[in-house]
Amino acid sequence: MSGFGNEFATEALPGTLPIGRNSPQRVAHGLYAEQISGTAFTAPRGENRRSWLYRIRPAAMHGPFELYEGPAKASFHNDFNAGPVTPDQLRWSPLPVPPSDTPRDFVDGLFTMAGNGGPAAQHGIGVHLYAANRDMDGRWFYDADGELLIVPQLGRLHIATEMGVIEVEPQEIAVIPRGVRFAVSLPDGEARGYVCENFGALLRLPDLGPIGSNGLANPRDFLTPQAAYEDREGRFELIAKFQCHLWRAQISHSPLDVVGWHGNYAPYKYDLRRFNTIGSISFDHPDPSIFLVLHSASDTPGTSNLDFVIFPPRWLVAQDTFRPPWFHRNIASEFMGLVHGAYDAKAEGFAPGGCSLHNSMTGHGPDAATFEKASNADLSKPDVIRDTMAFMFESRAVIRPTAQALDAGHRQRDYQACWAGLRKHFKAPA
Repeated sequence: MSGFGNEFATEALPGTLPIGRNSPQRVAHGLYAEQISGTAFTAPRGENRRSWLYRIRPAAMHGPFELYEGPAKASFHNDFNAGPVTPDQLRWSPLPVPPSDTPRDFVDGLFTMAGNGGPAAQHGIGVHLYAANRDMDGRWFYDADGELLIVPQLGRLHIATEMGVIEVEPQEIAVIPRGVRFAVSLPDGEARGYVCENFGALLRLPDLGPIGSNGLANPRDFLTPQAAYEDREGRFELIAKFQCHLWRAQISHSPLDVVGWHGNYAPYKYDLRRFNTIGSISFDHPDPSIFLVLHSASDTPGTSNLDFVIFPPRWLVAQDTFRPPWFHRNIASEFMGLVHGAYDAKAEGFAPGGCSLHNSMTGHGPDAATFEKASNADLSKPDVIRDTMAFMFESRAVIRPTAQALDAGHRQRDYQACWAGLRKHFKAPA
């Protein structure tokens, strides 16, 4: 079903959805009615998100939760508020995929890199990587702390959710709303990518202003799954993330037992290759805000809790202009990843699956080789950037790296060397 934030209605069995009401005395097929709310009941209509689910058993049916002691306990967390934060530029090589003798599913393969804020205050983000080689078989997960923006880099994901199935591949993204239960299987046997956990306001499409009514990410290209359900019984496990801790409970049935649903609070996917890029056709490299796909608004107009920005294939035609991204220092903080190909501001060292962090007012920009090439390029010819897909999670608050990210073996401790070759060109007039 297409459209961003639409009011959808879908049923896997005919006659499931009640007509003209949400909670009849008896639901069709002996189902239970249950509402899931992603915003306050009294949120303005244009921002209100909720869905009604008609399911075989209500979500309340499971055993008591206890703290989870599995592999993710040590690597997937939100400890962002302790100790000093280095102003250094930081970069990491791709997170290694676990070897075959070390099985890791999507949850156990999560590795927290950085973040800010937290679920208690309902603002900020968590930035994670995942590397998995095993399906989530007989276990399901939900995140009560925030919605999950999943950016695959290696391998497809089959994401079975309470509200239907999403198939997502590299250069696509999936968004799983806060509280929605799901399981991930790996059609290609292994997978790697990025996850942004949004503790703040729900992701939305940006206003277009003078761009007009079309462009950037168009609403029709966002896809929401149709209803699909599982009727399974057995000894299973439900994993929850709640207030920065992981919890587990025994559950005797699949929680993906929603036979029909209607509403506007649901998972969705988007193909980044459908992004309609806007750029300069005269001079100067525009601000990266023109590459904004989705954002989470804050209490300050025009300043986001989270911006999700991409750098897709595009033409560069600006005249008398340094065409790659310029050197800059930004009040916002930027966590960047590379899904495919090469990034046009870095000649080497930034590989698909890798990532970088440039915090507030930390200087960064093109490396020495890129600067020399762009400074001497023939501007009478257009430059076509092909076969690439980079992205950025940008936040108004400092993105604090975790201790495990700073100590990680895949951290590039010589990252600053990429600027060491920048030569002095200044010549004072005689």
